[in-house]
Amino acid sequence: MNKRVKITALILSAAALLITGFAVFNFNGGIVSAVAQQESVTFNAIYKQGSRGTTVKSIQQKLKRWGYYTGAVDGIFGAKTKEAVKYFQRKNGLKVDGIVGSQTLKALGIYNTSTSSGSSTSSPNYSNSDITLLAHLIYGEARGESYTGQIAVGAVVMNRLKSSSFPNTISAVIYQPWAFTAVADGQINLTPNEQAYRAAREAMNGYDPSYGALYYYNPKTATSSWIFSRKTTVVIGRHVFAV
Repeated sequence: MNKRVKITALILSAAALLITGFAVFNFNGGIVSAVAQQESVTFNAIYKQGSRGTTVKSIQQKLKRWGYYTGAVDGIFGAKTKEAVKYFQRKNGLKVDGIVGSQTLKALGIYNTSTSSGSSTSSPNYSNSDITLLAHLIYGEARGESYTGQIAVGAVVMNRLKSSSFPNTISAVIYQPWAFTAVADGQINLTPNEQAYRAAREAMNGYDPSYGALYYYNPKTATSSWIFSRKTTVVIGRHVFAV
C-alpha cells in the first residue's frame, strides 16, 4: 500500500468513526473492529426514559419486588419507571433525577450491564463476613417471620448504619450493647438458612420494607415503655417497626 492509499484509508476510517461512533482505526492504515468502543459505552451506560432492553427489565423487576414500582416489567423505561427510580433514589440518599447511572445501578445491585440479566447477587461495599453476620442476626431475630419481615429486620441494621446516632460498621451496630435480643441470648450463633442470607443481601442492596425504621419490637413481649413512644412506620407480622 503506497503512502497516498494509506492516507485515504485513514481519512475514510476517521469519517466512519465520526459518523457512526462504531469504527476505530490504527496508524498502520488498517480499520480495527468496534469492540473496544462498544465496551466503553456498556461500562458507562445510563438508563433513562426511552431506554429499552434486558437491563431496564432487571431494574423494573428489582423496583417492583421492593415496592417502588407498580407498572409492567416489560423492559421499556417509561414515565412510571422514571417515577419509581426517583422514589428509590430519594429513599436511598441518591441524586434524585430518575436516571439510572452507575451509582443507582450499584444501589440496585446491578453491575454487569453486558450480561443478559444484568444483575448480580453480591452486595456492594460489604464483605462476606458482613453478609454472614447480618444473616445470623436476621435468623436469630426473625426466623419465624415472613421473608419481607426478615428483610425489614436487616433493613433496620442498614438504617442504623446510615444514622449518626449509631455505630458506622455492621458488626458494631449488631454488637452494640443491648441492641438486639439475639445477641444477648446467644441466638445469633444459630446457623442461618439460605433465606436469611437472601434477606441480608436484599437489605444491603437497598430494599427497605421497614420504611426507614431504626427500631422494631414485639408488642407482646416488649417491656420498655420508651419503645412504645416511638413513631410506627409499619407492622410486619409480630414486629412493629419504628423511628
